[in-house]
Amino acid sequence: MKKVIVTAVLLLSLSTAFAADWASFLGPHGDGSSAESGLKLSWGEAGPPLVWEQPIGEGYTAPAIADGKLYAFDRWGDQARLTCRDASTGDEIWRSEYATDYEDLYDFSVGPRGAPVVDGDRVYTYGVEGKLRCHQTKDGKLLWEIDTVARYGVVQNFFGVGSTPLIEGDLLLVMVGGSPKESPKIHSGELQPNGSALVAFEKRSGKVRYQVGDELASYASPVVTTIKGRRWGFLFARGGLLGFEPSSGKIDFHFPWRAKKLESVNAANPVVVGDLVMITESYGKGSALLRVKPGGYELLRQDGRRDQSFASHWATPIHRDGVVYGCSGQSSGDATLRAIDLLSGELHWSQPGMGRSTSVWVDGHLVVLGERGKLYSVKATKASYQLVSESDSLVDYPAWSAPVIADGRLYIRGKKALKSYELKPPQ
Repeated sequence: MKKVIVTAVLLLSLSTAFAADWASFLGPHGDGSSAESGLKLSWGEAGPPLVWEQPIGEGYTAPAIADGKLYAFDRWGDQARLTCRDASTGDEIWRSEYATDYEDLYDFSVGPRGAPVVDGDRVYTYGVEGKLRCHQTKDGKLLWEIDTVARYGVVQNFFGVGSTPLIEGDLLLVMVGGSPKESPKIHSGELQPNGSALVAFEKRSGKVRYQVGDELASYASPVVTTIKGRRWGFLFARGGLLGFEPSSGKIDFHFPWRAKKLESVNAANPVVVGDLVMITESYGKGSALLRVKPGGYELLRQDGRRDQSFASHWATPIHRDGVVYGCSGQSSGDATLRAIDLLSGELHWSQPGMGRSTSVWVDGHLVVLGERGKLYSVKATKASYQLVSESDSLVDYPAWSAPVIADGRLYIRGKKALKSYELKPPQ
């Protein structure tokens, strides 16, 4: 009997794998994917089993999870608030707050857009009004703070600051996008950059290592990767894509890419596959694919205005085996979940009815959160869309934050609540 039990335990351990942390925006690999397996990805109308729920303030940020702690960034009244919680219960451990008077130019949420970033014993936040802050993870003590708007002359973007910083070695890479003093408002269409599209801060001290890029800020976040033995950085700024060397800030190229409409937005992160980089937006340009090399790039394809393979509003697409999956479309009515060929842009399939959505890839499935709070489990392949499960609305509109999976649990955020669901199968 003892041998049978041991064998069963070994088989279970081989078929399941749970990862503990989702410490930054879009997860451990920065691409919206989880390496966990053996999860229960089918559920009824009530969704997966609810573990806990907690009220949440304004904002669109997804939580970060590390070492059994969950970090949530929101706005409560006139305070921007970072809370550290027990990830297993949702109970608050500490909080750090600061006063903010940010008002949105288009009457959207006045809360933060950028996710917390956890790195060892520190957690970083980048507020919608431009406050960049570093805290101790153990107690929330503020270690340093920089007002990027005041320091770099940032003119308020249409929806404030929406980029999440990125840790790269001993650096914190931040999309800033400042302008010269006494610049016009962004609605003038005459706003000029001042060479601070990307600022690299020493993550421990906040000291500036370098600043580069004659670009204004977008809502995408910096991306770093290794291509043919070299570290590369990519910044999808307001006016196009910058390729750069992360350690020095040396720029390899600038690829202009912006729709003609003044209120156009670049928000989805670049999708990097080997030496290929795909960018996408939903205001008229669609998508483009580049092959990058030191000092330059080759444009492999770009969409026409009337024939767009992919047009992401804000959700970063997910790549698997030569196929790009994600939400394409600017409005709730025309948005579809679709799969396209990375190289050719050929449409493999398109599924309407979810509204604008965000996704996480796990164990061969897309876990999709629709903006109305419905949760979908989809077996996604190049050949087909196979709906595994669909829930009723679990959180209130707008559910615009990407789902998070950490240690076998799913975390989703709506307008008023942050919720945790169990994905581990019953023992």
